[in-house]
Formats: sequence, structure tokens, C-alpha cells
Amino acid sequence: MLFEIKDDFYLDGRPFKIISGAFHYFRTVPEYWQDRLEKLKAMGCNTVETYIPWNMHEPKKGEFRFDGILDVERFIRLAEELGLYVIIRPSPYICAEWEFGGLPAWLLQEDGMRLRVNDPVFMRHVEDYYRVLLPRLVPWQCTKGGPVILMQVENEYGYYANDSTYLEAIRKLMRDGGVDVPLVTSDGPFPESLNGGRLPGALPTGNFGSRTQERFEVLEKYTAGGPLMCTEFWVGWFDHWGNGGHMRGNLEESVKDLDKMLELGHVNIYMFEGGTNFGFMNGANYYDELTPDVTSYDYDALLTEDGQITEKYRRYQEVIGKYAPVPKVNFSTRILRRDYGSISVRDKVSLDSTLHSLSGKVESIYTQPMEKLGQNYGYILYRSRLHTEEQLEKIRLWGANDRANILVDDRPVLTLYDRELLEEHELNLPIAKGAKLDILMENMGRVNFGPRMEQQRKGIAQCVQINGHMHNHWEQYPLPLDDISKVDFNGEYKEHVPAFYRFVFEADEPADTFLDFSGWGKGCAFVNGFHIGRFWEIGPQKRLYIPGPLLKKGENEIILFETDGKASDRIRLAGEPDLG
Repeated sequence: MLFEIKDDFYLDGRPFKIISGAFHYFRTVPEYWQDRLEKLKAMGCNTVETYIPWNMHEPKKGEFRFDGILDVERFIRLAEELGLYVIIRPSPYICAEWEFGGLPAWLLQEDGMRLRVNDPVFMRHVEDYYRVLLPRLVPWQCTKGGPVILMQVENEYGYYANDSTYLEAIRKLMRDGGVDVPLVTSDGPFPESLNGGRLPGALPTGNFGSRTQERFEVLEKYTAGGPLMCTEFWVGWFDHWGNGGHMRGNLEESVKDLDKMLELGHVNIYMFEGGTNFGFMNGANYYDELTPDVTSYDYDALLTEDGQITEKYRRYQEVIGKYAPVPKVNFSTRILRRDYGSISVRDKVSLDSTLHSLSGKVESIYTQPMEKLGQNYGYILYRSRLHTEEQLEKIRLWGANDRANILVDDRPVLTLYDRELLEEHELNLPIAKGAKLDILMENMGRVNFGPRMEQQRKGIAQCVQINGHMHNHWEQYPLPLDDISKVDFNGEYKEHVPAFYRFVFEADEPADTFLDFSGWGKGCAFVNGFHIGRFWEIGPQKRLYIPGPLLKKGENEIILFETDGKASDRIRLAGEPDLG
């Protein structure tokens, strides 16, 4: 099969209109991949597009994962079986509102790491990654009889930098690794972005969500007579904690833009289904302040977070039907929503009482960030004794990200977030000689866009200043919470401190449900050992999605880790989402 870029896209010599939808395999449980792809095809799309997250596939340097939710080859095979073509975006950086833009956090172990430029240290890691990744993608190219018709070199690079030698180096790695399908770049539809992100031999495409004709007129100046494509047609937007309500797009304007896009060129709808930022994988932005994204990546997409068809889906289907046949597809996956009701807490234990079952102590004269201790995500507890202080007058954390719960002798005294960490705070707190000081730091999700990406070490990278002097000698406890079975609920429980809570319920039939965390402060949740994401009372998201395949018939376990000492005696599993 031959796919070519000339004045248009051509498949085996015939013009081919790309009508694609973005669906990230790593944001949806694999049991539901076929359902989502069937719904994509039923809307009239002929192609599916996905990013590939480096940080998930290589969670530790040299350790690779391609199983379960990360089985990208299974995903491609499913698309092929349904008659869909595939666009792959395997660049080291994906943005995607994903933790660190998809870059692995362990890159930050190395001092002076420069990201997304042709630096030999960074490029050595990219080369090692591609040496493992590309052999899994190359056989699926259309040139080998597979469904992959395009790959992307880098993502929105013109928004970040303009190192053309870096783009050339990435392209060379891909070509040397066996990639022989046509290549694209994607950038904002502005001259400065397209100038910085374009690459000879790769088709420039645009990412935008409105004003199609105007955006295509700019893009046309860069395509050398080639086809016009919006690689990310933004149909909605993402939510961050505290933004005041779920973001929604303008349906009527969006429908008009899609129509014009298909009249003039080609489209990849972003997102067809957004899915979920499971675990600690949400990204963050930082302009004037830190804005970490919520657990849901619903995105006001054509399918909801849990795969329900929306009015937007139906309206887009009507538009697509003007340009391509819309097939009849029988959906093969039975999916239910279920309200399991209220569940009372069965066991609870304070973090301090189970700390040693969860983490090993690392002693240091000075505080060290997570990355220097080999930790990528989650929390880290810094503990010390106030052996030279008469009272705790002032405290300041230097080089700290992102949020701190500070306790003295197991009593909460201060919670700091974002820029508050950089300021000196007066406490004037009487203490006993040798009082225990605990600082629980949370990585809220690394920034996924812009120069601050190189400043994303988490925890406390420099020092803790107490009463005007640096305080030394610390016990450090990494808490990635990557094995929740280590929590020992036999320990003591205290109120108003970070703690774990265990719930058990019976399911006569597994179904999709939504964890309502009303009455709870801040933390994260695990269902039968699977980390479904973070919760925070400030919203807008009020319920966490639990896919049915995570449940089993019979007894199921839910564990919450709550950091702010605000807990209820129950949770509810509701039958509907609440995104605020």
C-alpha cells in the first residue's frame, strides 16, 4: 500500500481525505478500545490518531512496558481489523496535558538536562528509547501492509523553540529506525510557530479550534502546494483544579468549522474521546500560576470520558456524511452505568503509622528532590527534629514544588501551594525541644508546556529555612504509592492528619460507576489496586470515573489517601459523572 503527499493525500494513487479522530489508548482501559474505535468508524471517520507517551513506556531508564493499557500494537491491530487507518505521533514530547508532556521524569535526575534540543545528553536518551519503540511500530506501516499512514516528527515545536538541528536529528532517528511513511509536523497556525517548527521533507500541519479558513490561509503559505490539514481540531478544552466549572466548546461554531475544514482539506478531531488521566499522569500549565489538570480528560469531546455518544457526535456525523460514507456499525461491547450507592469506611490508618511499610528512609544532611532519590511521581515526606529551636517562628521552603502539608508533632500547622512555597511564613508556634517536623510534599503533575519544563523537580530541591537559618539533617520517605497493598491498616489512626481509608463493597455485576468524594479534602483513589486518579474538593470535578473492567463480581476494594485531614465516614458510587 502506498500513501503519498503531493498536491493532496493519495492512497494507492487515488485522492484520500483524512477524517480522523484522536483517541489515546493510554487514557482508556483496553477492554473498551474496540467500543471507542467502533464508534469512531460509525461517525464516518476513516482514521484514528494517537500519541505515544514515553514516560509510560519507559517508566525507569532502560525498563520498558508494552503490556495492558500500553499495548500499542494491540491498539493498532484493533484499528486495522475495523478498517481504520492510523496516524502515530511518537515524538519524545507529546504535550497532551499529560505529565511532563510525556517526557520521563527520570531525565531530571541529571543536572543541567536540556530538553527538546539537539543536546547530546538528551538525544542519547531519545535514541535509546527509539531503539526499542520503533521496531514495534515499523511493521504496522502501510508500506509493510499495515494501517499506519503518517507519523509526526515533533509536536508544536515552534511554540517551544527553533532548533532545526534537533528536528533533523529526530527525523534521522526515525528514518534510520525504519520509518518510511510520510512525515508531518504540527504547529500553531502562525508564522512564528510554523517557521520554528517546520522541517524540510515533512508536511506542515496546524493545530487550532476555530477560524478554519483564516488558519488554512496562513498554513497554505508553508505547504508548497501540498494538502491542508488540521492535526488537532480542538472541539473543547481541558479542566484544571479550581477553574470554576467544566470547560465546554461552542457547538454551533465548531460544526461550521468542521464543515469548512472538510471542504478545504483534512482533519484530525481532538479529542474524539478524551478519557482519563489515571494515576498521577495529569499534566499542568504555568503562566501566572500553577494550574494542574483534573483527573478527567473529558475535553467536551464527541464521546464522554466513559464513552457515551453526545449531541456533538451526532452533529459531526451529519457534517462528515456530506463528504464521506457513514457506515452502519454494530457496537459489540456491552457497557453499563451503575449506581452502587453509599459505602461506609471499613478500615483507616494514619500515614505516620504505616509509613515504614510504604517507604524506606533515606537520610541526608539536606533535602533532596524526588528525582535525585529515584522517584518520579506521588508524594515525599521530609522529617526532621527541631533540636536547636526554642519555638517555630518562621518557615520557608526553597526550591520546592508543588504543595506542602506541614505538621509539628503530628499536628497540622500550615498548607502551602505553588508560590506560597517561595515565601517566608510566620508561625510563632511554641514547641518542645526536639519536636518532630513533617513536610509532606505532593507532585501535582509536571508542567507540560513551555520553558518551565526544565524546572520541574518535585519535593524540596534546595533547603528548608527555619527561623532564618537553614535546617539540616532529614529523613526522606519517597511515597510513589505504586503498590497500595503495602498499606498496613493495623496501625493507629488519628484525625486531621494524612491517612488511608479502606472501603469494601459487593458488585453483583461490574459496571461503569463514579466515585463521589463529597465531604473529602484532597488526595487520590485506588480501585482493586488500580490508581484511578486524584480528587480535590475545590473541583470542578466532583466524581472520579471507575471503568467497569476495574471491578469484579463479588467483593471489591477502594482505598483513598487523603492528605488534608478532611475525611468523611463514607463514599458513594454514583451512576452519573459530575464534572462541575
